[in-house]
Amino acid sequence: MEKRILVVDDEKMIRDMLEKALNREGYTVVCAESGEEALAILNDQKIFVMFLDLKLPGMNGLELCSQIRDANPMAIAYAITGFASDFELADCRDAGFEDYFTKPVDLKTLFVAAEDAFDKVKRWQTKHVAKENT
Repeated sequence: MEKRILVVDDEKMIRDMLEKALNREGYTVVCAESGEEALAILNDQKIFVMFLDLKLPGMNGLELCSQIRDANPMAIAYAITGFASDFELADCRDAGFEDYFTKPVDLKTLFVAAEDAFDKVKRWQTKHVAKENT
């Protein structure tokens, strides 16, 4: 399974930094600068793991996560924000986020989160295939 990650952040510097760091760890990274752009990408590509900024122009990260989870319940999304006081952990959980990180985020923490997410996706896919074959 190709380990593809969607990174959504309106700050180009953050997108570029996350893309480079995750690429070095062996992930294929697709970037978007808005929720709308992210949804368009997800219409064309199967991506199960994503890091979403909460404060985005137009649709915010909570709305984006909620729409992604409605369309793909197996998706695993992590919230990233520099505005922790604007968003409550409970709101993030309600929207369907797996976890919540504040900027500046420790890259090693993101790497661990990504690997955990891909392990979960792999387990779900293995179970699903096993069910289909019985």
